[in-house]
Amino acid sequence: MRVGILTSGGDCQALNATMRGLVKTLYRRQKDVEIIGFLQGYKGLMYGNYKVMQESDFSGIINLGGTILGTSRCPFKKMRVIEDGFDKVEAMKKTYKKLKLDCLCVLGGNGSLKSANMLAEEGLNVIGLPKTIDNDTWGTDYTFGYQSAIDVATTYLDQIHTTAASHNRVFVVEIMGHKVGHICLSSGIASGADVILLPEIPYDIKKVAKAVQKRQKAGKSFTVIACAEGAISKEDSQLSKKKYKAKVEKRNGMSVAYEVASQLGELIESEIRVSCAGHVQRGGQPCPYDRLMASRFGAWGARLILNQDFGKLVVLDRNEVTAIPLSETAGKLKYVDPKGEMVESAKLLGISFGD
Repeated sequence: MRVGILTSGGDCQALNATMRGLVKTLYRRQKDVEIIGFLQGYKGLMYGNYKVMQESDFSGIINLGGTILGTSRCPFKKMRVIEDGFDKVEAMKKTYKKLKLDCLCVLGGNGSLKSANMLAEEGLNVIGLPKTIDNDTWGTDYTFGYQSAIDVATTYLDQIHTTAASHNRVFVVEIMGHKVGHICLSSGIASGADVILLPEIPYDIKKVAKAVQKRQKAGKSFTVIACAEGAISKEDSQLSKKKYKAKVEKRNGMSVAYEVASQLGELIESEIRVSCAGHVQRGGQPCPYDRLMASRFGAWGARLILNQDFGKLVVLDRNEVTAIPLSETAGKLKYVDPKGEMVESAKLLGISFGD
């Protein structure tokens, strides 16, 4: 049996642990297994850049962050675009067939899984494993990397909390989450943030200011605002996609957190600072929960391969690991529900969403 593995898109903390779970199970359940690791994601599959892996390569990596295979971003919208005569899809199919793979295992997020589904529709045996710190893959309750990112973001917010209190400042802290706000919501609640701004709940800056002023009247001289990188104002949410994109470009690389701070500064007298958690949310060791989930996902992925049950994505459904067709998840995102229990619980705790 020859199984290809690649890690695609943004990195996260439990990629190695998931590959370990998959390979460890295959070696124990199947004789004569050969693992082909494609380097730098789909690029490795396109250009035939791979490594024949040894069982020892997957030993001692359950707590190792990053990915031993490397990764890259290959946008799905460009997969079928032929550039300089190079057909990416045909190149990937050619590599797959040349290596006589029995299956290709893709560890990736939404775009990567769309590409995995495309390859499955092209006739290749493919399975997917849901990787993204954003936890926004449709069809699964959990994606590995999510809890580790929450842990990092929560620690970051905790540390901002103490300096905000010491200097009586308002801090706007940018947390990763361009299209969805799961990390910001979870870490915001866990750290006791006073305001949480999400892409799914357009904010009114005047209401954000009122939340800060309400704390000040209650004798609380500081405020911590957890702001997802994709947070959007009510005014901007009414713009067309084209106009909003043009506005974002005019920020010259400055995040929405700086815009929030600037607008807030016109409404309140407090000293305001901006801080960005950034890529540390993707880095470091996977937390124990992610190691557990990675092992479970990996083992189930191996089960799909052994049963020749291809074209599937491993998912968590009500705390049970199972699988769904890749076609069901391709092109879909799992958003924060503005009326869901987590948001309602946060509001009951007194957290403002600026709405």
